[in-house]
Amino acid sequence: MRKSVEGASNSFVTEDSQQCAVLTDSICAHLLPRTKQILLSSDSEAVVPYPQEPQNLDDLSPASQFSLVYWPHQCKVIRDRIEHIDWIPTTPEPLYTTTGLEMTPPYQTPDKGTVIYLGEEGGNTLRNLAVSSNKNSCFMYSQERGVCPLKQIFHQKEDNTLIFEARFESGNLQKVVKVNEFEYQLTLRTDLYTSRHTQWYYFQVSNTQAGMPYRFTIVNFTKRNSLYKHGLRPLLYSEADAKKHKVGWRRTGNEIKYYKNNAGQDGRQYFSLTWTFQFPHDRDTCYFAHCYPYTYSNLQEYLVAISKDPVKSKICKIHILCHSLAGNSVYVLTITNPPKSGKGTKRKAVILTARVHPGETNSSWIMKGFLDYILGNSGKAQLLRDNFVFKVVPMLNPDGVIVGNHRCSLTGQDLNRKYRSNVKKFYPSIWYTRNMIKRVMGDHGVFLYCDIHGHNRKQNVFMYGCERKQQAKAPYMHPRVFPLLLSKSCPDKFSFPDCRFRVQKSKEGTGRVVMWKMGINNSYTLEASICGSKLDCRRSTHFDTKDLESIGQHFCDALLNYCVHNKEEHKKVVKQQARVNSKVLNSDVLDWDSSSQTSDSPDSCDLVEHQLKLGTKTQGIETQHKIFQVLEPVKKVKLPIAASAKQVGEDFSSESLTQDAKGSHEKPSVPQEAGKSVCRDTILSTRDNFHSPSFNLVSQKMKKHNGKSVSKSAEKTFQYLKGHDRTAKSNSKKEERKMKERLPSESTRSKKTRTASQYANFGKSKSC
Repeated sequence: MRKSVEGASNSFVTEDSQQCAVLTDSICAHLLPRTKQILLSSDSEAVVPYPQEPQNLDDLSPASQFSLVYWPHQCKVIRDRIEHIDWIPTTPEPLYTTTGLEMTPPYQTPDKGTVIYLGEEGGNTLRNLAVSSNKNSCFMYSQERGVCPLKQIFHQKEDNTLIFEARFESGNLQKVVKVNEFEYQLTLRTDLYTSRHTQWYYFQVSNTQAGMPYRFTIVNFTKRNSLYKHGLRPLLYSEADAKKHKVGWRRTGNEIKYYKNNAGQDGRQYFSLTWTFQFPHDRDTCYFAHCYPYTYSNLQEYLVAISKDPVKSKICKIHILCHSLAGNSVYVLTITNPPKSGKGTKRKAVILTARVHPGETNSSWIMKGFLDYILGNSGKAQLLRDNFVFKVVPMLNPDGVIVGNHRCSLTGQDLNRKYRSNVKKFYPSIWYTRNMIKRVMGDHGVFLYCDIHGHNRKQNVFMYGCERKQQAKAPYMHPRVFPLLLSKSCPDKFSFPDCRFRVQKSKEGTGRVVMWKMGINNSYTLEASICGSKLDCRRSTHFDTKDLESIGQHFCDALLNYCVHNKEEHKKVVKQQARVNSKVLNSDVLDWDSSSQTSDSPDSCDLVEHQLKLGTKTQGIETQHKIFQVLEPVKKVKLPIAASAKQVGEDFSSESLTQDAKGSHEKPSVPQEAGKSVCRDTILSTRDNFHSPSFNLVSQKMKKHNGKSVSKSAEKTFQYLKGHDRTAKSNSKKEERKMKERLPSESTRSKKTRTASQYANFGKSKSC
């Protein structure tokens, strides 16, 4: 393959002028237009065909391209357009609470039931459970609309058997077996041209009976851990309710159970999700989904509305960055205010991308919230547009979104591992995005990069960043500052203690790491749980679309606070807070997230499981969140960026923690200078926090600094604090005995302390 040299043009659309062959089918060629393709015989990374991008896209109106949706040629698609209304529940929907009485239906072989739905093989061969990849199967060419299939009905007209369908945009369902009158066994389709990745589901059910106790069981999940174990409930949409009551997607399901089933084969283990429910209406058409659907057509409709708005169209320019493997447009938005006359201020860029993983639909809702905010007429939005140029790629993997994949593109590859690849033809959206960012870095400089994802194993919203051992001194360059500000802007959803900043070798091909190595210090992955929050008033509730959109809005608020409203001195203090807080939280003991995994998005270990394996109580982590909340300052503590735990213990003296001789914990008033923000420093609010299980855990298992354990200094800190606490005299001896029991002696400490590598390897799983 020839080397591509980026031109000097400032155009946002770069096209390859190489000639190509046109793969066509003589049958109905004039009715089903094909994209232009060329087939490569071999390559170091994959063996797949690739599209030739259309020429002279600058001469085309973006709006004229919005109606085209291209599918792989073998996909059969129903002609009906699936649409849903927007609706927000009046109160947050609670998570499911297990009763211990949930059933675990075994996997039923097809001969023990009736197959009532069978999706197209799509170039794959069907095995007992999953659709497995044929070695010779790969994407060949695409067409604007797939062949229209017949409605699949395998029963008599008067039968009450449910009718299933998933051959529509973003749909995913491979097979349905009717076990008995009201029980159905479902199998999901793997990502096209792979034998893996079953998580996303989205399908239609009709011929319903109201009030009957139905049970659905999906039998071919491959992940051991799932948020369905922790209260996540499936989504249900009723067309009758939407029409009559204007009610949209809502949570449903009882007797929800996620468990290992008896269907393992070829050394692969499968897991089932089962739930019971009742349809709200007779003869209704309903839909089930893993998360709120957001299709490629939804994005196009949104962009059309922007292009037709006389105000938004002036501040948001829509370009076609490139075309996907199937020929679908990958859009890039440039958002900024027109420069004021006489001022030529050079604005830095902020880069946002989303939907590199198709099944993480919540990332599109966050992106929508961001775009709604930044394109609005509020003073804050105006100020952000005055200070930055926003470059936004709202959907990096349109092909995967269209066909209903969970993780991959039509190459069968995870695009979020291909940012180092130079194979433009296989991964066009990644190649063009990376090179667009390179160009912007040269023209404007990039202040912040963020790739938005969904997470299938952890709750809350959090970030992954990149950090060097010797971090830059400039406060606005420190990677922990922005996540900390976002946690303050969104305290009931965003968890700063869940953020991680390590750069693992397995993540070197991800967007955030590649952009960081290109020179963008503020390079992040924003992760939003598919489930919900464990924080404050939103504890044990699901996220809805309004919640997800609000995260995008809070992102803008945090960016404004980070760069515009804060004084330089305030930034330094915030940086120190972020460093000190996260220094303990990101110790090897608690570094249990997916930074040790092979994926940025859905593969982190579950918090509760990790705590149980460590032999600690789940309550400890909840206390951990409370300990490190930023409260009103009593005394400013100035620490170097790389402060040791011993220094932290010395600076957080008892004078900083006691307010008066009577042991009152009231917060003193702090004088504030006019026009300046009051810095909020991190303190431990009460002594009780020092005796929490999680703080003791951190004290015992703290990383070594300069070859010496800090447990001893932590013990001294506790004793020092107790000696000055007049309110705790009666309990001091008892607490001291407890501390000595928890803190191992010098002779046994080396045997009991886990090494950093052991914790780093804890909970590793296979790549998703």
